[in-house]
Amino acid sequence: MGNIDNLAVSIEREGVLQPVTITPDGLLVCGLRRLTAMRQLGWKTANVWVRAGITDRLGELLAEQDDNALHKPLTQTEAATLYRELKTLLAEDAARRQEATRFTAGGENPKSHGDATVAAPSTESSSAGEARAQAARMVTGRNSYTSLERVSELQRLAADQTQPASVRERATAELEGIDAGGSITAAHQRTRVELSLAELDQIAADTSLAAAVRARATQDAASLRAAQAQTRSAELEHLAAEALARVRGDKKRGKRTRPAVAPVTSAGIMTVRAFVLTWDELAGWWERADPDEVGPALTEEQWHRFEQTVAGTVAFAEAAEAARRHDRHGELRTA
Repeated sequence: MGNIDNLAVSIEREGVLQPVTITPDGLLVCGLRRLTAMRQLGWKTANVWVRAGITDRLGELLAEQDDNALHKPLTQTEAATLYRELKTLLAEDAARRQEATRFTAGGENPKSHGDATVAAPSTESSSAGEARAQAARMVTGRNSYTSLERVSELQRLAADQTQPASVRERATAELEGIDAGGSITAAHQRTRVELSLAELDQIAADTSLAAAVRARATQDAASLRAAQAQTRSAELEHLAAEALARVRGDKKRGKRTRPAVAPVTSAGIMTVRAFVLTWDELAGWWERADPDEVGPALTEEQWHRFEQTVAGTVAFAEAAEAARRHDRHGELRTA
């Protein structure tokens, strides 16, 4: 829980701002550090936020965690549902604490010397990322929010009546597969492909568009469907995204354009355009992967290749940075 001593000193010195959050049955939802600090200070009572409307299953989870024992394993879809609910509660708690801090900064909130009956301000992060990570830890015991976010997206798509039937059916089937032990990443990728296919079908059927654009959408959708059986889900997702981006570009321009294929030189060295396309595709990749899931899953050979790639990327970046310091005439640019 971090340094409770410092938090207790802060409470005693600065006064109290933000109550902890509990359910109507007295289960703690947000503010364990604040509650621990108050107990350390010897406080006997405190005001609290009472949050009604929490689902029975989340109440059970909180009670089980309070007893340091989870008696019934959660399915992946149950975990994702509880994760979303907890994330909302934690975000609300963080927002209230942030608002309380602004209120005090204005000099309108009186100070306390520790004898007040409300809970103390917390040093917990109010960022959305921390709420996400904290919710994931409460539900699964790990920072596995990437997987939980992916399952949550599938649940949203399955329940969204504005989505095409093919997308809803795919998301529903993938959720069933996940609870049966299937890969979350692959299920998410296959559903993203279905989303791309649905949009390509919509473009192909839009009679207000140019015939060439509709024909291209039809052709790309057919090619993707033909490749589904023998293409890995990750590669298929990439191909679907590329196809959709091309057709969207055609749609804006009202005409067909050439595919955005990344070319290489005759010597096998990437062109600048190929380099840009490659790194555009990799942008933010670390936000789409769960290190707690990937690390243990890789073989020694796979991990070695990853380390080599990272080392080679760093070396290339240093060399490219040095080259950027020279202008086209080879003169050193001033900083």
